[in-house]
Amino acid sequence: MTSSSPSFIEANNVSKRFGAIQALKDVNVQVYQGDIHALVGENGAGKSTLGKVMSGIIRSDSGELLVNGRAVNYMSPRDALRDGITTITQEISLLSKQNVWQNVMLGQEKVTFGFLRKKEMLSRYSELLELTGFDIDPFTKVGHLNLAEQKKVEVLQAIARDANLIIMDEPTAMLSDEETAKFLDVVRNLQAMGKTVIYVSHFLEEVLEIANKVTIMRNGEIIRTTATKDETPTSLVEGMLGKSMEQMYPTKRFPAADAPIVFNVKSLSSDVFDKASLQARAGEIVGIAGLVGSGRSRLVKTLFGAEPIKSSTIEVLGKPIVIKSTADAINAGIFMIPESRKEQGLHLKQSIQHNLSLAQLPNYSKGGLLQGQQEQKRVGEMMKSLTISPALPKNKVSSLSGGNQQKVLFGKWLFEKPTVFIIDEPTRGIDVGAKQAIYQLITDLAKEGMTILMVSSEIEEIMGLSHRVLVMRLGEIVAEISADSPDFNEKNIMQAAFGTHSKPTTAQTSNETIQA
Repeated sequence: MTSSSPSFIEANNVSKRFGAIQALKDVNVQVYQGDIHALVGENGAGKSTLGKVMSGIIRSDSGELLVNGRAVNYMSPRDALRDGITTITQEISLLSKQNVWQNVMLGQEKVTFGFLRKKEMLSRYSELLELTGFDIDPFTKVGHLNLAEQKKVEVLQAIARDANLIIMDEPTAMLSDEETAKFLDVVRNLQAMGKTVIYVSHFLEEVLEIANKVTIMRNGEIIRTTATKDETPTSLVEGMLGKSMEQMYPTKRFPAADAPIVFNVKSLSSDVFDKASLQARAGEIVGIAGLVGSGRSRLVKTLFGAEPIKSSTIEVLGKPIVIKSTADAINAGIFMIPESRKEQGLHLKQSIQHNLSLAQLPNYSKGGLLQGQQEQKRVGEMMKSLTISPALPKNKVSSLSGGNQQKVLFGKWLFEKPTVFIIDEPTRGIDVGAKQAIYQLITDLAKEGMTILMVSSEIEEIMGLSHRVLVMRLGEIVAEISADSPDFNEKNIMQAAFGTHSKPTTAQTSNETIQA
């Protein structure tokens, strides 16, 4: 859609204050009929507050809201719903013990003399399935569905209510990558049906993929509204932060030239690797780059004992070790943060305290009994040092923002300091403000002398944090580039990843020894 389409909703000079916090300041934005219009910004930028004003959840202090050219003053979400506006939030807001059709038709029940016209309601439900292309059994309890299916139920519920504008606030934050891909197809189908979507998200690649317009917010104000085709993840981040991407990264301080080699891997062989080798020094951040499928994640999983090793020589602090399991790696001081906190790293339905101390409970047990006071003391210290907010150890991890969940994941493996810290995708699925905090944490750990191996899909992240980069292709380490070398640039890293570099970018042409 373009600006030639009619404006569905328009905010003119809308402001909202919560005590001393100016959440919105003279906001002006137009959302056109049939658009998928994204709102992006750091936590606290005002994007969710603006969505809540538009959907009647909260009232603005000043300014004007127009819907289809008509001034409105919503007192509640029910008022907004009369104009076809509803919201799908990050948290599922369905009745888990009720059937799917009962949830979809909630508030839209057909009643005669106090009796539900169930047949008519089920017929309406079937029409909705045909309209959307979904296939969900109406008699399944909502609590038995996975998160992606529950999101579909919320979409059906919105359409059943004749919603023409659906405000989606972080709708994929709790979904896996596969579930997210399916949900984005649902959003596209809504647009094809003529629905208008306001898409609030901190997943910038996702925003650029799904939306045709994007509004950047910062400190409660609108920075700009543009077509997504004219934006990149970098331009969005710079708009959100008000500074360049380079300024997101802490000053890089290299370890001493004579810093001891802490991690020494020689001739690592497995089903994926053939005699791969690497070294890492105390205080060094070694970035591992490569395309999807290059073997970068498989490499670090193998070093953590999560995948089998056929043969290798591995030393930690000069001492030979044998890794046959993750327990062997942990006992040797090798800890690892996995790439997906939701699927591999955290128990989302458990407390922050449980997640933080789980991996180190044996160190806080005596005679089979947990030393609760010691554990709680260490949990408190960890939450304070990582600035986990809100600082309530008994709260479920699922109640935290993505950035704070990621801090808990870091805390789980920093509860007792590792010798070698492997980090796979350190900032996946968190907003730019939280990214800066994680970058500072990683840098500080290296300054304290910790040895870090870091895998990331974001080349800027690899370059911004690493002292040295190993580039992988087809299960081999094909290049090594030091951050203080003139060859250290995105072009050389990507050429090595694609196999198009004209000459080796490492001092060693053999894959058998990658020197520190």
